[in-house]
Amino acid sequence: MTIIKNLNHSLKKSINAKKSLTKQINSINSIICSLEKCVKKGNKMFICGNGGSAADAQHIAAECLVRLKPNRNRKPIPMISLALDSSTMTACANDYSFKNIFSRNLEGLAKSGDILICISTSGNSSNIINVLKTAKKLKIKTVSILGNKGGKAKKLSDNFIIVDSSNIASIQEAHIFLGHFLIDELEKKLFD
Repeated sequence: MTIIKNLNHSLKKSINAKKSLTKQINSINSIICSLEKCVKKGNKMFICGNGGSAADAQHIAAECLVRLKPNRNRKPIPMISLALDSSTMTACANDYSFKNIFSRNLEGLAKSGDILICISTSGNSSNIINVLKTAKKLKIKTVSILGNKGGKAKKLSDNFIIVDSSNIASIQEAHIFLGHFLIDELEKKLFD
């Protein structure tokens, strides 16, 4: 019975984290509209995160470039993960600093009119803070998908969504749910 109790407790935490998104519908809608405008103007989206959030960023980029729904054949949506490859990331970390692994790539690839999406459970990672500052200098709109209270990234972001939880697993589960939701809505706006 302990496993059932633990499972129910974990499910409740996960569900509550996702439900916190319903209180931010205006921000979610605003972000979807910003992504749509970006793509319609021929610009690109860039996405980044650390650890599990890096995996989520790559996952969401793949959904954009390929497709989210198997029955929705469409053109690729331009999104690039800033965790480009191990060679670029380790060279930048070695030659400059780990805090520059995303900002260096953004500086080399992005232009005004593009959008940067940051995913972070804490909102305090130095490379996330640095890439948000770089985006501001480059006049690139920023969107952050955060956890906890949003950390320092909240203040540096043009728009943000905060999963109201301090449980990292629940935050990450809500982040990937939100990523899928954003891409699904973007696909509908662009192709339906």
